[in-house]
Amino acid sequence: MRLILASASPRRRDLLGQIGVVPDAVDPADIDETPLKAELPNAYAMRVAAEKGALVALRHPGALVLSGDTVVAAGRRILPKTESADEARQCLALLSGRRHRVWSAITLIDGDGRARHRLSGNIVAFKRLDRVEIDAYIATDEWRGKAGGYAVQGRAAGLIRAIQGSHSAIMGLPLYETRALLKAAGYPLD
Repeated sequence: MRLILASASPRRRDLLGQIGVVPDAVDPADIDETPLKAELPNAYAMRVAAEKGALVALRHPGALVLSGDTVVAAGRRILPKTESADEARQCLALLSGRRHRVWSAITLIDGDGRARHRLSGNIVAFKRLDRVEIDAYIATDEWRGKAGGYAVQGRAAGLIRAIQGSHSAIMGLPLYETRALLKAAGYPLD
């Protein structure tokens, strides 16, 4: 049973390795990830994960295809995968001293084309960040390409007051849900 990971994220590959899974191939999906008008963050994460999986499944008939998407949301607002220091600084200033949600959606498409979906909702609370802390974090470059401008597995961990939910989901792949979907599809795990 071939497993294709529809993601270029090295974090997702590493996380899969934690549950003993090594994908047979990595084939990232290149889709438009622009949120739809008035789309809620959890629905957005589910839609993007499903679209990535569907596209890659077309290229690998008969294989299992695992895709995912992780969204950082402040209320109904979907925060970007930050590409500039100013964008990351704005995200961190917005998240400073408050709780926000991290939605991590996964889709597993089996060899017959059936799609199964799971969503992990998590809460992260940052301490109140002063300008010096934000500037120091920006200097690390860990924020580059990260949803909401931070990586929970890096130095930002020292700025997070509390987490409710799945640490792996906040990193980008909810391992409990991923393992359950793989087992249900007959993928050999144990």
